[in-house]
Parts: sequence; structure tokens; C-alpha cells
Amino acid sequence: MAEPHSARAPSGATGVLVLASGEIIWGKGFGAEGDAVGEVCFNTSITGYQEIMTDPSYAGQIINFTFPHIGNVGTNPEDIEANNPHALGAIVRQDVTDPSNFRATQHFDAWMKANGRIGLSGVDTRALTRLIRLKGAPNAVIAHSANGEFDIPTLLARGKVWPGLEGMDLAKDVTSLQSYGWEDGLWTLGQGYATSTANPDGPKVVALDYGVKRNILRNLVDVGARVTVVPATATMDDIVAHQPDGLFLSNGPGDPAATGEYAVPVIKAWLETKKPLFGICLGHQMLGLAIGAKTVKMHQGHRGANHPVKRLSDGAVEITSMNHGFAVETETLPANAKATHVSLFDGSLCGLELSDQPAFSVQYHPEASPGPQDSHYLFTKFVGMMETK
Repeated sequence: MAEPHSARAPSGATGVLVLASGEIIWGKGFGAEGDAVGEVCFNTSITGYQEIMTDPSYAGQIINFTFPHIGNVGTNPEDIEANNPHALGAIVRQDVTDPSNFRATQHFDAWMKANGRIGLSGVDTRALTRLIRLKGAPNAVIAHSANGEFDIPTLLARGKVWPGLEGMDLAKDVTSLQSYGWEDGLWTLGQGYATSTANPDGPKVVALDYGVKRNILRNLVDVGARVTVVPATATMDDIVAHQPDGLFLSNGPGDPAATGEYAVPVIKAWLETKKPLFGICLGHQMLGLAIGAKTVKMHQGHRGANHPVKRLSDGAVEITSMNHGFAVETETLPANAKATHVSLFDGSLCGLELSDQPAFSVQYHPEASPGPQDSHYLFTKFVGMMETK
């Protein structure tokens, strides 16, 4: 890391990360040229960088990958969770090499460039991770200029005035603009994604799209649900018009308290129906707020495909995929809600369930994209609730 406020680029530097606190980190730029301001977080996943970059939950964030060899298996049109990347940029240790995977159709550098996303390689990502763990996720500007020329004072000023994710509603920015049906199932090697596999007689699910990942929808279809996706701002009348048997609350970016201003009244109205509800990530936080609990911004957040979570019902440990910077505070849960899962890293709440109706949620991503499949049973549990109801 360079000294604070140093503006002299070292020889060969074509990329830079300027932290709002003044630290300047030089590297080699790749992908698109330009600059972007956001929150820097770190992700501990070893694989799945394309799914991570396209996860809508990463809107407003610059990802520091702790695994050094990111991008070396290239990219392909299948490993995406949305039409476009939502993460602002990628920071990696090693230079991105030519693809070495039989599924690759495009170089990671070309993919980043085509999608307007900035990359920075040659960075001591371990040092940056330690900084985040010590001081929390910083606001920063990532920039790439092929000629190595940067206006550091201007970049620093942009980072300082950016308000940060706390208080920011980003679900409206990433949600679908209209309702649509989803019928495709899971991916298999040599066959790709199963198409039009929804069970015509399965329970109807309305998914509130706060920034939903496609593989979550595929998993719902895989366990027999008929899925209709509606925008984050859908009203209770909009939802009821589809005559659903259950409501799904998706993952998404930003501050849950800000999104909750319009989402919580809808969820409260649904809970009055006593019909099944299942929430994931931001959806978990939305359920927490709807029952009167509080959310808080975490010091560094949880992001990676290797996070251990303890299931309190039987003590089993699930290895999970996570991506969240806010959490529901356990001590604020009402009497009719109980904790079902906790993080073995810091003890934070990772799941809750209501005792007086069929509603539950988890903080992690059980759809495993990327990540392990330890928690797939949650989708089956949700469908079972609807069939029983």
C-alpha cells in the first residue's frame, strides 16, 4: 500500500484503488477503463467468481477476492445470476491468465470490459483483507486508465462524499420492472439448464424480487413449485392477484431498513394470511423487520462459499454460501420467533422461524451458486409447507 495521499503512480501501474481514508493501492488495471465508487468488501470463495460478479446483492460494492487466481478459467454464458454484473469491480492478486477450462468461451478481461466493470490485479489482497477486518468495509474508488494517468485528488474526493450503503435502498435499482413466470430448472453437465420443467400441478409461489439470483428460482422449480416473480415494490393486491400458496422473499443489496419502508407493510399483510413464507438473505432481514426485530450493519460482513453455520435443532453444521453486510439482531426477536441457525464465525443470527405460523428464513444462500449444497433441504421444506397448508 502506498502512503496516504501519494499521487505518484509507480512504473507500469494502470489501475488504482483510492480509499476514502486516504490510502492508495496501485496495481494493473484490466476490464473496462474508467472509475467507480462503492464499498470494498472481501469474498473468500475459491470458485464461482462469475456468479459472484453477477449477483445483484453486490450492487454498490467492489469485491476484493482472497483467492489469488481469479479469472483463470475464463467466463461462459451459463455461470451468471443476472443479465449483467452488479458488482462494480474486482480486485485480485495475480494477473488474469488465458482461460484453461473446457467450458470457457471468453477471457475474464474481455468479459469485464464488455460489461463495463473495472478490474485491478497485482494487489496484496491479504493486506487489504486485514485492513477491512481491522477497520471495517471502506468506501473507495476503483479506477483503470491504460496510460496510467489518474487525478488522485478528484478520486479521493469522490470516495469521501459517497454516503455508503447504510441507509441506501438498492433493491429498487436491481429488481425486475414487471412480473414474469419462471419455469427453468437446474444445470447439468453436457445438458445445460433444464427448460420449462415447472410442475404444472405444483404449489404456486410468488417471489418478491429484491435482487433475486436465478439459481434460487431454479431450485424452487426443481422441488416442484410454480414460480411467478414480481417487483420489489409489488403491493399485497399485486401478490394476491396471482393466487399464490406461498410467498418467497429474495436476496438483494443495500440497507434492509431502507428497503423495509415499502416492503415491511406488504410482508406484514402476508403474515396475516397464515400462508407459508420463506426468505433468503435480504428476504431474511425483511422478515425480521416485519416481525419487529432490528437490523444492524456488520463490521465487515460475511461473503464467501465456505461459511460454517450451526443448525440449532440438531447441532449439525452446514457449510454455506454467504453475501451480506447487515444482520438481524438476535436479542430483538419477538417471543413468537426463534433462532434456528447461527454463524460459527461470530455467533450472528443466520436463521429464524415463527412458532405461530409457517414462516422461516435464512441469512445465507442455500441455492449454492456458488457454494456447497448442504442447505438444499430448505427449498423442500418450503414446498412441503405449502402442500400441507
